[in-house]
Amino acid sequence: MSTGTLAISGGTIVTGASAFAGDIVVHDTTIGALIPASGSTVDTAVADCAEQLDASGCSVLSGFVDLQVNGAVGVDLTNEPDRIGEVAAFLPTCGVTSFLPTIITGSHEHTEHALDVLQAHRAGDGTRSSARVIGAHLEGPFLNPDRAGAHPRQHLREPSCDEAAGWSAARGVALVTLAPERPGALDVVRLLRSAGVVVAAGHTAFGPAAMDAMVAAGVGAATHLFNAMGTMSARDPGPAGAVLTDARLVAGLILDGLHVDATMVRLAWQSLGPDRIVVVTDAMAALGLPDGEYAIGETAVVVGPRGARTRDDVLAGSVLPFDAAARNLVAFTGCTIGEMTRATSANAARLLGRDDIGRIAPLAAADLVLLDEQLQVVATVVGGRVVFDPQQRCSPSRPLIRQVTRPLTRRSSWKS
Repeated sequence: MSTGTLAISGGTIVTGASAFAGDIVVHDTTIGALIPASGSTVDTAVADCAEQLDASGCSVLSGFVDLQVNGAVGVDLTNEPDRIGEVAAFLPTCGVTSFLPTIITGSHEHTEHALDVLQAHRAGDGTRSSARVIGAHLEGPFLNPDRAGAHPRQHLREPSCDEAAGWSAARGVALVTLAPERPGALDVVRLLRSAGVVVAAGHTAFGPAAMDAMVAAGVGAATHLFNAMGTMSARDPGPAGAVLTDARLVAGLILDGLHVDATMVRLAWQSLGPDRIVVVTDAMAALGLPDGEYAIGETAVVVGPRGARTRDDVLAGSVLPFDAAARNLVAFTGCTIGEMTRATSANAARLLGRDDIGRIAPLAAADLVLLDEQLQVVATVVGGRVVFDPQQRCSPSRPLIRQVTRPLTRRSSWKS
């Protein structure tokens, strides 16, 4: 075996199925080996690595994958896609190693420009110094006007295969959110799926009767469950009720305690389980900055104690750091850390058909996050490079004395 470039040593490795004390040897950008701990002895392969990241007292998880990021640190990606690097550099502080920049409803020309800019960023992104952009999420414009939320209604359009013809995986489009009940929507879904694009139902009013047709066309997920979907009732389950009871769909969930009440989060968890929930933030430009006035696309937003809201008092994204969402999932549901890592990483990767991220295994991308016992981010690794390390735990190779703690299983008192 060749000498590793980085060893992550002395922590508890948490996969979706197990947790064990051990070390991870990284070869350049990928995981080379998982080595179970052996008393106080440091394995030769670990000791020979060029750098050591001390994970003592930490759980080591697959890096978080966020499928819905509208912006951060003052950058709105719909308006300023050329500033994607600033957002990507910030996200590892929240444990995020991969994400989909999200472009909300706007003019056709504006959307096409954003796609070109984001694709150019991906093509030139070789620094591995920030979270990786794994494609674009187009949220709109084919949404239900009655469920528009903060999307500018003047730019909502009827689903059109002509307009969607240029949206493909090859173009960098990973996910499109649309309302499947709109005329022509299922034709667009079939077109997008043939182009390698994942399609989610969102800002929608579909019901259980539409499930078979939309799933057969290729809809595989629901965007921000419960939000922009109307309410569930005894005689009208609506989109949320349809998703909760259909095992073919996974659901994005915003866990800031504002978009979805904790009781509804528990309902979703009990209905969907750890393999059908995808934690997302729907973060907007104010993430990482003080309260004040911002924008999401063409919509003015005021951020305050009640979250990010339009002047009509409609929720417009969140200011939720991803690690806070992970803590809230555990607090609201009592789930284990192993279950949490499926909802914060593995499920998103599986939805996108990515087997190189979202898991800790040999040959997978070395995208990892270290969490302490309070599930706070201690360090973040992207593509084998330590990109966030406020405690300066990474250093040139030297022998380590093991200080392994038992993995955290559940908590009930974290708040965002």
